[in-house]
Amino acid sequence: MPLLLAFGGTAQAQSSIDLPALIECRQSVSEFAALAPVAADPLKAVALGWRPLPQGNLFMNEYMLNTPITVFGRSAEHIAMAGGTIVALFDLPDPRPLAKELELEVGYDAPEKFMAGRELVSRDVIDAKSGEALIESVILSVSNVKSHPGKTLAGCTYSLDQPAEGEAPTSPAAPSPEAPAEAAKPAPAKPAR
Repeated sequence: MPLLLAFGGTAQAQSSIDLPALIECRQSVSEFAALAPVAADPLKAVALGWRPLPQGNLFMNEYMLNTPITVFGRSAEHIAMAGGTIVALFDLPDPRPLAKELELEVGYDAPEKFMAGRELVSRDVIDAKSGEALIESVILSVSNVKSHPGKTLAGCTYSLDQPAEGEAPTSPAAPSPEAPAEAAKPAPAKPAR
């Protein structure tokens, strides 16, 4: 009986995950952190309506959604997570048009490999538990990967990093009990080149 109660509570807590917003970089690191239990336990993914898929890439956990979502104006039912990144996989053999549509900066462009991205958020925060000054970053990206030919991966990377040596964050606000406190507004979008 306790297992059922624990599982039911977890499913209820996880039902508040806004998957399209996470993939489109409309959330923060603290909201992305709600996915950690899902990535660690396939049963929690199933409770959300995600079917775990065999690992086609050692670096990604992949899922098929029971109910497709709309991200970047396209229907998606195949998603993947890797570390602080969550992406939708689209049946688009060339990622370049989507990268251009999203006004991303090309980082690498070769016949078989493409990567583009843009940092949407960079702000100073204070870790609520440790009191440590950190930099929250949210990066939108589009790429392809050899393990998934004919697919375009589009999504978001969320990270909390320590400032570079010699750099100090600018006067962060007091910590929040639930999540890191924000000290600065999101960085303006960089223009496409």
